[in-house]
Amino acid sequence: MGRTVLIVDDHPEFRSAARALLQAAGFDVVGDAADGSSALEAVSRLQPEIVLLDVQLPDLDGFSVAEQLANGPAPPAVVLTSSRSVVSLRWRLTGNPGWSFIPKNELSAGALAAALG
Repeated sequence: MGRTVLIVDDHPEFRSAARALLQAAGFDVVGDAADGSSALEAVSRLQPEIVLLDVQLPDLDGFSVAEQLANGPAPPAVVLTSSRSVVSLRWRLTGNPGWSFIPKNELSAGALAAALG
C-alpha cells in the first residue's frame, strides 16, 4: 500500500483535520491543494502515491481531476471524498472502477487503507 498522500479540498479545516488523522496513522502527507489546478501541479511536483480528492472544488470538479491524473504518467491511486452521500455520486463513481470513495464523515486511516484494497 502506498503511504504518501496529497490532500485536495477547498476547506482548510478539512485539509488540516485529514492531515492530522492520516499522519497519526503513519501516512506521509506530502502536501495539500485547495483546487483542481493546484492539485494537478502538486501531483506533478510531489508524485504522491495517493490523492485524497474532494469531489466539489472551486475550479475543476474532482472527477475531472481524477480523469486527468489517470491519463498521466505513473498515476496515483485516487480516493474521492465528499460530504454528499455516495448515492448521489454513484453514477459518476461507476464510470471508473479504479476510483474509490470515502464519505468525509467516515474518513479514517482504516477506511483509506480499505479503499486502496
